[in-house]
Amino acid sequence: MRLIDSSLAAAFIVSSLVCGASSPGFAGEFNRVLSPGDAMPRWEALEGVDGKRHAAADVAEAKCVVVAFTCNSCPYAVDVEDRLLALDKAYPDGTVQLIAINVNKVAEDQLDAMKQRAQDKGFEFPYLYDPSQKIAKAFGATRTPEFFVFDQQRKLVYQGSFDDSPSGKDIKTHYLKDALQATLAGKEVTLRETVPIGCNIRYERQRRRRRD
Repeated sequence: MRLIDSSLAAAFIVSSLVCGASSPGFAGEFNRVLSPGDAMPRWEALEGVDGKRHAAADVAEAKCVVVAFTCNSCPYAVDVEDRLLALDKAYPDGTVQLIAINVNKVAEDQLDAMKQRAQDKGFEFPYLYDPSQKIAKAFGATRTPEFFVFDQQRKLVYQGSFDDSPSGKDIKTHYLKDALQATLAGKEVTLRETVPIGCNIRYERQRRRRRD
């Protein structure tokens, strides 16, 4: 039995039809690349809003890593920002490390705009930019926001939405927080995948070469 809120499932089906997505070839229930238990894709030398280059090795000491694909321009991503700030502040000892990554290349999502957004909101977690978009593809990320939780062995224990309320109102189930609490307590995560609800990541289209 798939443990997923029916309204979110319906939203996923609608968005998939609109975007022309098809179900065959998925690794997880809602991800074409990663499924629970897979190793965390690595990133190297991604520039952050702090002016430094960041790598996956920087968070080697954390017991859990949360990777959030997000951006400035999507209203769903904006709605989750306060929840990201609260999550980051809940683990000041570094037990959980939050990494936010943006790969969109439109003007409002580029690095200068990211720096301004991070300053305005008071982000203290790394907010990284990958204009190559390779890291998002390695995760199979399709939405902003979309979340991935990895345990101390950097195995995927949860992927999908932050919680059951894209707007952050009337939250009934805290998907991501529940996954973190179970993992930190050495317990199995019962709900490991949910539908990511948000804007499409703006992947660049690859032009097909004309055959001679």
